Amino acid sequence: MGTTQHAWTTARRRLARERAHQGGFLIGIALMAAVDEIVFHQILGWHHFYDRSTPAIGLLSDGLLHAVEVVALVAGFFLLLDARRRSALRAGVAVAGGLTGAGLFQLWDGVVDHKLLRVHQVRYEVDLLPYDVAWIVSGAVLLVAGVVLSVRARRAA
Repeated sequence: MGTTQHAWTTARRRLARERAHQGGFLIGIALMAAVDEIVFHQILGWHHFYDRSTPAIGLLSDGLLHAVEVVALVAGFFLLLDARRRSALRAGVAVAGGLTGAGLFQLWDGVVDHKLLRVHQVRYEVDLLPYDVAWIVSGAVLLVAGVVLSVRARRAA
């Protein structure tokens, strides 16, 4: 009975740690989307989430992106709170998830949205190469940092 109880407790703690990573992941996606939207869509006005239509559609697409980022942020915080409630919230695990999520969002945006689907570019009427390189490399750096921290956190657990 003791072995079964120990295995059950270990499985529950692992699930709670995974929730902390998932919560951090969603928060990372949401925060990177917010930075993109606030800095590049609103302050600099370089692009909208969808630029292949009218300005009104571009603004609507920004609003939809914002709604999705808020849902991801709230869901991420609920997952972190659940991990905390289970006494399994580890800052390193959550930060690793956050960096992974932020990096994945940035890479997805740079490769899929900008290059494959061409829903928008970083900026218009300029040489895109330096912008694309900076965008994609920054996403890769965040993603690699998140994966490295995730591996370290799992080994330490």
